[in-house]
Amino acid sequence: MTDTRATKFDLDQYIGMKVKKARLDQGLKLVDVARISGISQGMVSKIENAQVSTSLETLNRLCDAIGLPISKLFSDYDRPDGGAQFTKADEGLEVVRRGTDKGHTYQLLTYKRGGKTTFEPFMVTMDDLSEVFPTFSHPGEEFIYVVSGKLVYRHGNHLYEMEAGDSLTFDAEVPHGPETLVEAPIKLLSIIHYSDD
Repeated sequence: MTDTRATKFDLDQYIGMKVKKARLDQGLKLVDVARISGISQGMVSKIENAQVSTSLETLNRLCDAIGLPISKLFSDYDRPDGGAQFTKADEGLEVVRRGTDKGHTYQLLTYKRGGKTTFEPFMVTMDDLSEVFPTFSHPGEEFIYVVSGKLVYRHGNHLYEMEAGDSLTFDAEVPHGPETLVEAPIKLLSIIHYSDD
């Protein structure tokens, strides 16, 4: 599991990126912008490539030439950093759950250190068609989404024939679990949401 964050641009890089995108969106060449704005082509290029810091007056003329209001130029710059937890495919934290000894593989797709966990997303893989599966019962509400394969899933006294693209949401206190694996391997996304109580 990797905590990868996007690169934070410094102000000159941010301005250059936004100006260049706006120019290209308008279908303008550097020479066109230089002619319209009265700024040399070399200076426009340096601004776009963050090789120079420019005055507000020059920046305002440049924005007028490319049809980008200067207020819009800075609209996203102070956006909060964020800090999302990013997990690459098949790199979830492998954890042991009740079904592990029955051949299920559980990859926890995000985790929180300390504090209270409000939800847990898992990628569950099942591949043994002949296996007898346990039923599960735990606090919270659960959502499952079949990514691949086919199975019959039990919730209480109800059976659901599920295939790729199907989903099910249910009270996780009621006994539930795979009844029959029809077409393996099966991958399903399971998200357990815990109440605030």
